[in-house]
Amino acid sequence: MSATTASPARGRGGRERILTAAAHLFATQGINATGMEQIAEAAPVSKRTLYAHFRTKGDLVIAHLEGLASSGATLEGVLTRDDIPPRERILGLFDLPAPDGTPVRGCPFIDAAAEFPDPDNTVHSYAREQKLRMVRLVTALVTELGCERPDALAEQLVTLADGAASRAMVLGEADYGRHARAAAETLLAHALPAGT
Repeated sequence: MSATTASPARGRGGRERILTAAAHLFATQGINATGMEQIAEAAPVSKRTLYAHFRTKGDLVIAHLEGLASSGATLEGVLTRDDIPPRERILGLFDLPAPDGTPVRGCPFIDAAAEFPDPDNTVHSYAREQKLRMVRLVTALVTELGCERPDALAEQLVTLADGAASRAMVLGEADYGRHARAAAETLLAHALPAGT
């Protein structure tokens, strides 16, 4: 750590510091490229403290993903907001969060599944659960809107959203979702009951 970088205070709050350090490192260099020793140093905590909170790196990754899921800061977060009409929640899937100085990462659940490709791995399984939750939320919203064939439409919309998030990450364009949003607007327009 450079002399100009402020170091987090040691002491209480080790779990939160570990999760904060892991989130930053996972976003900037990927999960598999980030070592536990590096996370301990960035937190800063001893390796003993790190392993007291997270027995394995997989446990830490799951806790990180759970924190993202509950924060509402992921692609899916907009779907559960009650202050936005259903149609706008669906279209909000295509507005990727602006990068905060880190590279555009797209969907953290897709990223995690790609880094843990074994479908039986707990990280991959958790990512899959989140993607299935996403389609259930979209299905509920398009059903509420009265759209025809809500299950098929929801699958089409989440496929667009996930594809846009992946392309945004590969191309480094946070606003790439605008292309998929236009397609989603067309899908919704054709699926909505006449006069809606």
